[in-house]
Amino acid sequence: MSIADIKKTAESKMAKSVESLKGELHKIRTGRAHPGILDQVSVDYYGSMVPISQVANVSLLDARTISVTPWEKGMGAKIEKAIRESDLGLNPAAQGDLIRVPMPPLTEERRKDLTKVVRNAGEDAKVAVRNLRRDANEQAKKLLKDKEIGEDDERRSLDEVQKLTDRVINEIDKVISAKEAEILAV
Repeated sequence: MSIADIKKTAESKMAKSVESLKGELHKIRTGRAHPGILDQVSVDYYGSMVPISQVANVSLLDARTISVTPWEKGMGAKIEKAIRESDLGLNPAAQGDLIRVPMPPLTEERRKDLTKVVRNAGEDAKVAVRNLRRDANEQAKKLLKDKEIGEDDERRSLDEVQKLTDRVINEIDKVISAKEAEILAV
């Protein structure tokens, strides 16, 4: 393994940590409606639990309302029940074939709790990135110990990995700030 391999591996794993954070933050509900909120809700479809998006069309009616249109007549009640029983705190209402899912406004206290959740998720991502930095640095030190690289190469590798870590942590901070602003926006 060379220094370039170490850096490339660390960079790809750090990018995955950022993407994982974005996916985690995507699940956190804000006051606005977003069709992706229902992605984790599964409904019973002929004995199998499948995501709502596989049995219905999920779209937005307006900024605070999601519409769910089942593709089969009998699925409306099952979808409505699955949304109501999910841990999202949503209260769907059926209107013929259309299921309207209004997004309740967030209270100020709930908004503050959600920002804490966002910060904790961000800290977890930063810890993961720092652990990746440590692993990359240990690999470089092992190459030095095995006399595969010189001290200058090792020092350069440590500096490059540190710059990469700083850049990724900066990106994590921006993602967290954007999500906090989204949550706190009224």
